[in-house]
Amino acid sequence: MKKFLMAAAAGTLAGVVVTTQVAAPLLAQEATRNTSVYEQLDLFGDIFERIRAQYVEEVDEAELIEAAINGMLTSLDPHSSYLSPDDAQAMQEQTRGEFGGLGIEVTQEEGFVKVVSPIDGTPADSAGVEAGDFITHVDGESVLGLTLDEAVDLMRGPVGSEIVITVVREGEADAFDLSIIRDTIKLTAVRARTEQQTVVLRVTTFNDQTYPNLEEGLKKQIEEAGGQDKVNGIVLDLRNNPGGLLTQAIKVSDAFLDKGEIVSTRGRNPADGDRFNATPGDLAMGKPIVVLINGGSASASEIVAGALQDHRRAIIVGTKSFGKGSVQTVMPLRGDGAMRLTTSRYYTPSGRSIQALGVSPDILVKQPRRDRDGADEGEEEATGFARTEAGLRGSLDNDSLTEDEIRQIEEDRARAEEVAKLREEDYQLAYAIDILKGLSTLNGAK
Repeated sequence: MKKFLMAAAAGTLAGVVVTTQVAAPLLAQEATRNTSVYEQLDLFGDIFERIRAQYVEEVDEAELIEAAINGMLTSLDPHSSYLSPDDAQAMQEQTRGEFGGLGIEVTQEEGFVKVVSPIDGTPADSAGVEAGDFITHVDGESVLGLTLDEAVDLMRGPVGSEIVITVVREGEADAFDLSIIRDTIKLTAVRARTEQQTVVLRVTTFNDQTYPNLEEGLKKQIEEAGGQDKVNGIVLDLRNNPGGLLTQAIKVSDAFLDKGEIVSTRGRNPADGDRFNATPGDLAMGKPIVVLINGGSASASEIVAGALQDHRRAIIVGTKSFGKGSVQTVMPLRGDGAMRLTTSRYYTPSGRSIQALGVSPDILVKQPRRDRDGADEGEEEATGFARTEAGLRGSLDNDSLTEDEIRQIEEDRARAEEVAKLREEDYQLAYAIDILKGLSTLNGAK
């Protein structure tokens, strides 16, 4: 027993010696690294003083420091940035659902401003701006070499004033100009309507009003339809929705899920990750759901689509989403400014990251591209008229159907014509409604 204890003691002593020998170089490395950081900060101070004293023109010191801070943040990723007091105030207004501008969500790619999505009913949307467009010039001034915030500042201006942006679009041989009148942007987070027997929930953004608007709109449409039994399903339209508040994305997902994980976030330290789960209750009462997405569906939109897809609660229809799978935290700073910093990535319930990949639809359906005159590509003007037996003079009546059956056929035909009209206006939405109609028919046949 004594020998065992001695051996154990020797082992402990050896361990202490080895630990000390390993720790010493690590401490030296840490000290060297700290010294290097301080030297770099001293270098920054030297450069700042040289610029302030010797630059060809007098500089604004506050603007110079602000530019340095923003440069440090924007070097990290496209979504981290410094928010001046004015920018921080504008972000708060946008979160509340009202702000001034053109009505587009933008990012930066290859030095140019890229449109993530236009917002429904805004000046940019009315002018024909599309998701994926590149803005190269603002009022004739190139945005190349500007930071994203600087480019956005160029697009800001008094309500009612005109701005001309130069756009490069995939499929267009040449760049073209779009004239837009700036306006106050009032966001309606959710617009609800009923198409045939399908409730369509058009979610344009995720702000403080999104979930309340969605809950109220869905309830109203079901009541107007005559009850849950009169509705065959729900279309959740997230196309060109640039995202917004993570909390609202979780609430919207939870609205249609009874249980299970909605989304998880993981930062640099695994211990700082969060996991968000659904609570009991389904606003749709088990009715089938189709979610519409496209390349303008980003961030919070992708959280909702990914959660409903992983739980097999909805069929995802459209085209691949934008692929923004990171979470930004807005941190207040002294002087009323703020810092928007990417602090974590989010993951769908199955553990997949959407970053740079996006959500792939279950059914790929492309929206026919319209030219700038509003017509579908390849659309031809209809000429002539359809001839049928019923239109012939003296044709015989159908003697196999009752008047009620004939009336039902005519009503079905009228609904089919409505669908055909909708297909011309919005092919993807019509496709989604057709899916729900088919599922309803199958369920009714069981």
